Amino acid sequence: MSNERSEDGLLRRRHDMGGLPAGPVERNEHDYAPWEKRVDAILRLLADPKRGVLTVDELRRGIEELGPGAYDEMSYYERWIASVTNNLLEKGVITVDELGRRMAEVSAAWPAGTAEKS
Repeated sequence: MSNERSEDGLLRRRHDMGGLPAGPVERNEHDYAPWEKRVDAILRLLADPKRGVLTVDELRRGIEELGPGAYDEMSYYERWIASVTNNLLEKGVITVDELGRRMAEVSAAWPAGTAEKS
């Protein structure tokens, strides 16, 4: 489903299942990859009330604002880190320049196709 109008004429976003049959719930338990565990840890640290950098509501808003293509193509934790990143950029916690430099460092250290280090 992409953005479409509901029976009451309201525009629904891709993730909005309000009142619609959701189908079977898939319980795909898996071993979490190290990067998924890191994303979870990053969110827990940022959302900690003592730090107050990010709220769960802000995380959800960021996920809901992903375009239909991005939302559909991203995994669960990819959506989380995209939202966290966008929120940190919006708040000025990090800059695009800082993010770009760090991404370049990580890409140089871990070329595509190599195993992730724990």
